[in-house]
Amino acid sequence: MPREPAAVRVYTVCDESKYLIVRNVPSLGCGDDLANLFATYGPVDECTPMDAEDCDPYTDVFFIKFSQVSNARFAKRKLDESVFLGNRLQVSYAPQFESLLDTKEKLEVRRKEVLGRMKSSSGRPEGLSHHSPGQGSSAANSHRQMSSNKREYTKTLHASQFEDPRFTHVSSNKDYFPSESMNATVNLVREKLDKIQSSSDNSSAIVAPKKPRTDNREKDDLC
Repeated sequence: MPREPAAVRVYTVCDESKYLIVRNVPSLGCGDDLANLFATYGPVDECTPMDAEDCDPYTDVFFIKFSQVSNARFAKRKLDESVFLGNRLQVSYAPQFESLLDTKEKLEVRRKEVLGRMKSSSGRPEGLSHHSPGQGSSAANSHRQMSSNKREYTKTLHASQFEDPRFTHVSSNKDYFPSESMNATVNLVREKLDKIQSSSDNSSAIVAPKKPRTDNREKDDLC
């Protein structure tokens, strides 16, 4: 017969507690094993059997006390309805065992948790994706560097004087960019522009004027 899904129950801070009651534990003298199981979710101050509690035959009921409410909450979420030595454990909170000091401490911890969540949610801009600090800072530095190089390049173009309007010529004895690679690129462009200009001047000087064309039709008529 298929097992029905467990109902969902919402717990308030008053219902939660660092005290737990574990039912349906096999009567096999496995108190130490049970304590070790719950200790994997946080420090356990006490794990004792509750002989006065009513239980099913061949099963025991154990009382478990955690050091913190958060550890008890985590253990209950993970171990409730889990299988232990063939039996399905039934874990529940036991706030009736709390003292006045325990209740005050529990409420104070919850108050700090709520304030921390409110501060974190109010300080986060809406609509922005979350990035690690290293990724955000590196992207911002790269963007600032590119903007700075672009401004420097624009200033250089406006401050330059051009002898020939067809070519962009800047002073060859000055570096205009903080990056060596960009300065090397600028020098390479200068050399190419100079070669183009010199080859253009040479070609115009070499070209000779065309000879006037003689009309042979008059000679044919005379003959």
